[in-house]
Amino acid sequence: MNYEKLINCMRCGMCLPHCPTYKETFLETASPRGRVALVRKFQEGELTISDKFLEYLSLCLDCQACASACPCGVNAGELVAEFKCERREGEGLSFMEELILRRLLPHPDRLEAATTPLRLYQNCGLQKVVRKLGLLKMFSPKMERMEGLLPQLPARPLRRTLREVTPAVGEERGTVGFFLGCVMSLVFSEASHATVQLLSLLGYRVITPKAQKCCGAPNVLASDRQGLLDAARFNVDLFSGHDLDYIVTDCGGCGAELKKYGHHLDGDNGAAAFSARVRDISQLLYDRLELLGGKLKPLPLRVTYHDPCHIAHCQGIRREPRELLKLIPALDYRELADADACCGSAGTYNIEKPGMSDLILGRKLENIRKSGAEYLVTSNPGCLLQLRKALAENEPGIRIVHITELLAWSLLGGPPR
Repeated sequence: MNYEKLINCMRCGMCLPHCPTYKETFLETASPRGRVALVRKFQEGELTISDKFLEYLSLCLDCQACASACPCGVNAGELVAEFKCERREGEGLSFMEELILRRLLPHPDRLEAATTPLRLYQNCGLQKVVRKLGLLKMFSPKMERMEGLLPQLPARPLRRTLREVTPAVGEERGTVGFFLGCVMSLVFSEASHATVQLLSLLGYRVITPKAQKCCGAPNVLASDRQGLLDAARFNVDLFSGHDLDYIVTDCGGCGAELKKYGHHLDGDNGAAAFSARVRDISQLLYDRLELLGGKLKPLPLRVTYHDPCHIAHCQGIRREPRELLKLIPALDYRELADADACCGSAGTYNIEKPGMSDLILGRKLENIRKSGAEYLVTSNPGCLLQLRKALAENEPGIRIVHITELLAWSLLGGPPR
């Protein structure tokens, strides 16, 4: 770990009002500067690893709101993640981690096959029976929570139905590679299908390599650095085999990780070039506002926007999605209070630390309610899962959609009935 990054923290406290866990606890050890201080003291030999030490570090959601607020550019979330990776390198993976991170995630066919029982569970009506009778209470709270987050799955993963090459509509303006995220393909296929539609209608030839693997973000969550490097190496080599203007993704988590491949594979010019070409879909569409604007039809809807942490804090993308929404005729856009505050999803954080996650989520729900919107728009699968469940249970009159779905509705003449 780079010790210089640890000592750059001035302990000014600018991060405190932005940290979700500090706002809920007011504990210094649950703040970004507190976590940086703990890691620094460990590096200096003044602290040893203990359960309490690890518990304080595990409270971090790695939302990186602290990095956005820090005048010195200290990123406490990344420092904690780096510390965890270094600790785990000599330990190896557990049986379940090895199974999921090495045997399942890097193999799209296996990952898709693993979701087949879930489709059967939903389509045969068993899910309705299980939920109505409360049978999940017989299992662990973690299992019950995971099942509760599960939305209706598409009939087939998008990777299986999407053509590898989608031609441009009209004059061809360039070629882009589409990085289809695992969760987007398996769960939110309609949103990613809309993404490809938008790119094609704007004149882009879209190449979606079917062999692409998970971006490596789950490996980061599990402190599996080698798995991350393997994923980065594979995807860089795969996409480098095509002549692409950009590499586009509609998953905030994937985009944040893909843009770091040049850092992860330090010294590799191919990886640096790959990361330099990565664009979130909102970035590319924003750069083509003049092409998109004339095609959009009125959508008389009240809409607000939630900034995913991986979009706003990790990639610095804030203006682009808002300008895209405001471009839609008749749309009533309402700014969300604390729009860039974490929703509490944070990968598997909402499963591992449900109590803290729910506190953070409660603040977000209250702001959504106050906005008066009938549609909540966002652009990351973790946020979609977390907020869809919360809205269904607490604000059933508010729907949540991915930004590309809303734009596709406007292009094609309105939301589905």
